[in-house]
Amino acid sequence: MITGTFLDEISFDIPHHNWGIEEWDKDFRAMKAMGIKRVIMIRCAHKNFMTYDSKVIPRINSDYIMHKPPVDLVDMFLTLAEKHDMEFFCGTMHCHNTPTRTWLDPAIYEEEAQWNIDIISEVWERYGHRKAFKGWYLTHEVSRNHPGTIDLFLKQGGYAKKISGLPTLISPGFSCGVKNAGMATLKDKPVKTMEEMFEDWEAIFSELTGTLDYVAFQDGHVHFDQLVECHKGIHALGQKYGIDTWTNVESFDRDMPIAFLPIKWEKFLWKIEAAQAAGIKDGITFEFSHFMSPNSMYGSAAGLYDRYCEYFGLPARSTDFK
Repeated sequence: MITGTFLDEISFDIPHHNWGIEEWDKDFRAMKAMGIKRVIMIRCAHKNFMTYDSKVIPRINSDYIMHKPPVDLVDMFLTLAEKHDMEFFCGTMHCHNTPTRTWLDPAIYEEEAQWNIDIISEVWERYGHRKAFKGWYLTHEVSRNHPGTIDLFLKQGGYAKKISGLPTLISPGFSCGVKNAGMATLKDKPVKTMEEMFEDWEAIFSELTGTLDYVAFQDGHVHFDQLVECHKGIHALGQKYGIDTWTNVESFDRDMPIAFLPIKWEKFLWKIEAAQAAGIKDGITFEFSHFMSPNSMYGSAAGLYDRYCEYFGLPARSTDFK
């Protein structure tokens, strides 16, 4: 079920493992053993830090002094993906410093799209020849059809497909969810029903046909007993507009008072079962290395790895990668 994971090395809300290539190689082996075939770098830069020594990003991100990365993470992840026969999707950049849900001016979306077109050009020139480079992750985590949202994805996604011919992926949030932390508002109008959410996403999908290939909704924003209905509605819209619907089975727990810890296995399984019941056949997770890896700083992540492998009849165990 879980065939992909985000790579959150340039992070803003989870701690760093400070791994080098040997530790990452071990982690990729553990991913491969549980069936992961696709890694998705969640963003190429954030505030002072970049995944590669970009010439474009410091110009865009002029509010920050950008630190030259000691390791080219894009090259490292591509090298490991090639070694372990995985696909690599490259993430773009959320350039403005405020959350997407607060953007009410379409001009902000226009800026974001143009800046990411420049980043996509640079990334493709540097890394587009690599064997493992198989797609783009458009990193903006939207949940509603704010004015400018459709153009944001049309422009940068359309450009990425034009120069590379490769698929695009987004991972939005369910706007009707009680755990959505404010992402559900459109000015002062919160989403109150699933029907409202489906109306928003029908409007988005209808315009993104041919530009967006995959959508994997974050599954942690709604109660567990609502997930099947949410997934069914989005899956039907995806089929209607030619967009392949996956699920983002979050491996961290949104229900704990500490942000963020590995999720309880039974919760994780419930979410997988909900996606399966809705007819979804492919899943990614945020995020293996912290919340499922045998070598995570969190000991319970190894337990989640073992329970998953046991349940799906996989021979791998966390002790194989210590």
